[in-house]
Amino acid sequence: MRLTQPPAALVLLAVRAAARSILDKSSSLTLLFQNNLDPLDDGNHVGALLLDPMPYSAGVAACASLHETLVTPDVIGKHPQDFADSLRYLQFSGHVRPNSRFFVANATLSVPVEAGSKPRLEPIKAADGALNVLCTQSERAASADVSSPSASNAVSVTSAAGNTYLGYRNLKSFRFLGIPYANPVSRFEYSTVYSKKGQTINAQGYGANCAQAYDDTSKEDCLFLNIQTPYLPGTAQPRRRSLKPVLLTIHGGAFTGGNGGSGFDGGNLVSREDIVAVSINYRLTTLGFLAIPGTDIKGNFGIGDQVTALRWVRQNIALFGGDPARITVIGESAGAGSVKALIGSPPVIREKLVAGAIAQSNLGGGEGMGPSASYSTTYSKYYTIEQSYAVAGQQIFRGAGCNQTQLDEQIRCLKAVPAKTLANLPDVARYVVQDGHFINARQLNVAARDGSTAHVPVIFGTTAHDGASFFPYPQGGNFTSEADFIAAALGVDAASARAILDSQLFPLYSTGNLSLDAFNVSQRVMTDVGFRCIDEAIVYGGARSGVFPAAYYYTFDRTNGGYDPNGLGATGLSAGPVTPGYPLGNPNLPYFRLHGAEIGFTYGNVLPRDPADTKATQLITGFFASFAKTGDPNPPEAYLRARGYSEALANHRESGPWRPVSSEAGPGKSLDYPARTISLPDRAQCAWLKYPITYYLDQRKS
Repeated sequence: MRLTQPPAALVLLAVRAAARSILDKSSSLTLLFQNNLDPLDDGNHVGALLLDPMPYSAGVAACASLHETLVTPDVIGKHPQDFADSLRYLQFSGHVRPNSRFFVANATLSVPVEAGSKPRLEPIKAADGALNVLCTQSERAASADVSSPSASNAVSVTSAAGNTYLGYRNLKSFRFLGIPYANPVSRFEYSTVYSKKGQTINAQGYGANCAQAYDDTSKEDCLFLNIQTPYLPGTAQPRRRSLKPVLLTIHGGAFTGGNGGSGFDGGNLVSREDIVAVSINYRLTTLGFLAIPGTDIKGNFGIGDQVTALRWVRQNIALFGGDPARITVIGESAGAGSVKALIGSPPVIREKLVAGAIAQSNLGGGEGMGPSASYSTTYSKYYTIEQSYAVAGQQIFRGAGCNQTQLDEQIRCLKAVPAKTLANLPDVARYVVQDGHFINARQLNVAARDGSTAHVPVIFGTTAHDGASFFPYPQGGNFTSEADFIAAALGVDAASARAILDSQLFPLYSTGNLSLDAFNVSQRVMTDVGFRCIDEAIVYGGARSGVFPAAYYYTFDRTNGGYDPNGLGATGLSAGPVTPGYPLGNPNLPYFRLHGAEIGFTYGNVLPRDPADTKATQLITGFFASFAKTGDPNPPEAYLRARGYSEALANHRESGPWRPVSSEAGPGKSLDYPARTISLPDRAQCAWLKYPITYYLDQRKS
């Protein structure tokens, strides 16, 4: 469900409410909520809003300006642990001083820093001057799908350029949606950072998706980003130590679809882990990636949009509580391909726009293993402009009816074709190319530290069965052997299919279901050749050469749903079959960990099938958030204790630390509960497929 822009009358009411906000009186605003990432348990917890020190009477007025009141002692008495954990963490993080006292209704509240201590209520003293204030938090909507703006939950921030961004809050975050990050841009030109001044920007609903097939609401004017944050500094200059690390999401979708909307909502993540989440749209298909030799249309407009978004975030994110020096980019599928392109992009490297990178299910592949592998290859080995034009040039002109004899006339014609028409053509441009500015190399260089790849920590990895989403599961047919199906599924000849089986590196499971057995073999081959082998090669090569100061690898072994063109969910093969006690699927029984099925666990947006789902997402969000904070995915035990995350502390201890890759064997991490330490999987299989872990180093030598 996508939020639309609210009616003009509501916007006006919200603007007026925001104008009365305490934020305009220079106080920061911090949203407190003890989030254990179990949506079924949200109702058992209470939130609060923290304001800066002020006299008691000013605190009463400040809460009222937010349509709230001071927290009452009876609420604290009903939720003592929530307040103890929240306030203890504020002291641990340096947001308030140790042993601070807070104004609540007709009393002061304190929580000693010692673990296990309870909240203390005391009468207000005549000597009490300015104390931090705790206001109620009456917003109960917790997810992107049910959150909505109103006059009573509006918040705003104002930039030095005089731009006022109007957002709102829900139970878990302050939300600013649909912010334009780029100036209006003409077709087939590169975007620039939004430069208007003195604007009031309604950021209460997602902006339009970028033009794409099968989406009648998508538009060409689409360069928007979304922010979820637990902290707004107010109009005062924020203390650097109060600013939060930023996790910026680049969506996937084959460079032809997708958006940065509710599917990547960071509300749970920022509430749980005290970071700022950003997600972006960028131009797709032909509008984002058309490249024409000998012209100024050099492609990579979508990659250029991502760089523009990073520049906007660098300039503005402190307004929303984020640290511009700690921006980690994360993306899945084509988003992972974007992350990989960005850490090899000269402008990103030169301007130091990213501090870390997480690539989830980055595609790679090797030629000679069927069409699926060849498709994935284009995400890691970049076409020249000429190569891209050969497969997505004149085909596009013909499809659009631009059949003029002169190229410049064809281009003028194409610029006038409706965006939706271009997006729905049978042939579209979707390739990252070597344009000479944003991308100037054939592939990411991890073999030598020569400045062509950003020297930042990275995480790469895949789901356990990424390849299961990329060829059809047989629904009958005339296959008489596993080899017949493997040949058909992978698009290879019978001899190659038989060689796969004879290698004994891809064994049959012999379930008695011929189709399932053959599918298991084929998906493993595709997972290796399309995803796993190249990602292992990247982290090993970058770790060995020192290109990356630290490189981490994972396999997602607990997922739910995902990209499922075969309808495996209907058979229980994408979440676990429904069994007694498991109405949402039993994750303890066999199922495929499909492409894209890790996203809910990454962002903490999981409807748990069993208690282990919640424990797993607590671990996983903790890993990724810690990486965004420090470049190390292991959260410090002192942090977990201070937050009151005793269960997560026990789970991290049970799982053991996630160590960086240090040899061909790894190590890596199985993202599950518990999160086991593993060796890099299928190294022998990758070598047999002629895509060994030393691939990048071998390329350098040759």
